[in-house]
Amino acid sequence: MKTAVVVCPGRGTYTKTELGYLGRHFRDRALLNAFDGLRASLGQETLGALDGASSYSVSKHTRGDNASALIYAATLGDFRAIDGEQVKVVAVTGNSMGWYSALACGGALTAEAGFEVVNTMGTLMQQALIGGQLIYPFVDEDWRPNPARKADLLALVGRIGATAGHVLTLSIDLGGMLVLAGNEEGLNAFEAAVPVVQGRFPMRLANHAAFHSTLQAPVAERGRALLSPSLFGQPALPMIDGRGAIWWPGATDTHALWDYTLGHQVTETYDFTHAMRIAAREFAPDLFIVTGPGTTLGGAVAQSLILSDWRGMGSKTDFQTRQQTGPVLVSMGMEDQRAAVTKGDQR
Repeated sequence: MKTAVVVCPGRGTYTKTELGYLGRHFRDRALLNAFDGLRASLGQETLGALDGASSYSVSKHTRGDNASALIYAATLGDFRAIDGEQVKVVAVTGNSMGWYSALACGGALTAEAGFEVVNTMGTLMQQALIGGQLIYPFVDEDWRPNPARKADLLALVGRIGATAGHVLTLSIDLGGMLVLAGNEEGLNAFEAAVPVVQGRFPMRLANHAAFHSTLQAPVAERGRALLSPSLFGQPALPMIDGRGAIWWPGATDTHALWDYTLGHQVTETYDFTHAMRIAAREFAPDLFIVTGPGTTLGGAVAQSLILSDWRGMGSKTDFQTRQQTGPVLVSMGMEDQRAAVTKGDQR
């Protein structure tokens, strides 16, 4: 049996190629119906309708109130599909919105409570839609660490953020990428100050607000008013949050967990790279399993491990060589890799 840390993806991972993901992989129809019952009661389109649509709509499927719920359900379904006879999950973590999913996978929230949290916060984010996000790399295409380049970019972010009328801050430390949050003036200033790299960066993230920044304080306040601390319980698995802090089973202050989830986690930088570093060093798993939907988080996981100098990997080439000889990363959004950790999706 192999040990594994499960990593839950965040927003932007349910894309055109993921349409129908729940139909293909979500086994618990009764639970999905419960999720859809809640959404229907709120006048929202059901996950069944969104996932079963004849075509993918960027304007519809990337909305916070839709995307968050779709991603949460896909993640939870994948987590439950992991074959416990082959894999022992030793901890869970996630990126950004994936923290809410990690809470449910880790047992601190029931499946239904997790859905309430993610659907509520996704809806509040969409309703407010304060600011925006962009993404920009500080490593080259071979993913070699470049701390000087990262420091220069963060210094630029600091200068822009200190300019009158401009808001710009580090939203997510995401492997070899910096996800920045700010208002339009701040984002525009950064885009004007940096060169286009790899043909597509800096890249604005559609339908994304200024997550993990002080701009989200009104959303955090509203979330705390709507979501009770009583939803949160003791986790069944260790959970690594966006600061790299570990919430241990039997030793978690559940009110503090509620406070972090609907406070710091919403309004302060989410350090996914550090969370992965702690996951690797504290739990030393055989595998990192990234649940679906999508496959984009796998790169950030690999980059985070390289930046942590984990098992001597120093570049993308090193990582790819390691994957070929003894895989350390399994992406459940890829059918061939999914098969390595599941018994299949027979119902």
